[in-house]
Amino acid sequence: AFSSDYPPHTALGMPSLSPTMSQGNIAEWKKKEGDAVAAGDVLCEVETDKATIEWESVEEGFLAKVLLPDGSKDVPVGQVVAVLCEEEADVG
Repeated sequence: AFSSDYPPHTALGMPSLSPTMSQGNIAEWKKKEGDAVAAGDVLCEVETDKATIEWESVEEGFLAKVLLPDGSKDVPVGQVVAVLCEEEADVG
């Protein structure tokens, strides 16, 4: 239940990093809450059934909230794992 009171933000869902991927594990976040994020920056390492892959951001902004920590297992593709906001003042 998102409210219109939230500042502009982007919900980041677990990406599908391979054609057969239906879920993944979050191995390690490379960005922390409050960090600036540029397009191409590695957000975190995602473990699939075959490999560990770096998840690169396609957006720029600030990592406002990490919803699933390092070591989260069997996260379905599309599940929101983090929130990116446009302005640093909106973090937190």
